[in-house]
Amino acid sequence: MSGMDPVVTLHVWRMPRRALPEVLVRMATDRARLRRHPGVRFAKLLGTGTGTGFGPGDVDPTRWAALLVHDPTPTEPRAKEPRATEPKVITAWTRRSEAHARIDLTPLTSRGTWSGHQPFEPSDTRTNGMVLALTRARLKPTRAATFWRAIPPVAATLTDAPGLLARFGVGEAPIGWQGTVTVWRSTADLVAFAYRQPEHRAAIVRTEQVGWYAEELFARFAVSGIMGDRGVLGWAQTTRSDPA
Repeated sequence: MSGMDPVVTLHVWRMPRRALPEVLVRMATDRARLRRHPGVRFAKLLGTGTGTGFGPGDVDPTRWAALLVHDPTPTEPRAKEPRATEPKVITAWTRRSEAHARIDLTPLTSRGTWSGHQPFEPSDTRTNGMVLALTRARLKPTRAATFWRAIPPVAATLTDAPGLLARFGVGEAPIGWQGTVTVWRSTADLVAFAYRQPEHRAAIVRTEQVGWYAEELFARFAVSGIMGDRGVLGWAQTTRSDPA
């Protein structure tokens, strides 16, 4: 195993609608292939949605994603932001896609588990630039209905949240396994929404009271680079200058 910090990358693809049968087959077969790729420590292939709700009604059948935690290439110099060797599974998805974006990430904080693992190792990095927040949860079946009723008011407040650049839902399955990806102009903007927005604060309190989740994870990352088509991410058009 490399002694360097692992590389975290999020890939997002826009796939042709006609390719949906092939995509579903690849979702079933490529998970294991990704995990077997040399240097890959953690890998998830994910469906996506708008992030305004959860369940089958929110699914976007043309947008798919992969999250990788990967050793950097051993032969590369010890650059400030080492790059990972691209697995063949990833290049195959990109080749078949209509549009693709890759976000390189540096973990800042992480709490909770994903499939029993703690995949992200927070670094000592500090950033004044863009940050990405990832939430992921596995719902308790007996709590799903109350969770889905509680989400719309919180999701609605995201639409005009200051500093929000992009958002979408992610999930390993259409029901019960879901999460969100949000990209923010700065940590201050993210914190202002998370802890000062009334609907979101109320949702945090209800999470503790109701116990919606069988497993949950929250992680925050510095965005060290975005390559490709930001439109795939649902990038917002803002009047302020873009720091990237």
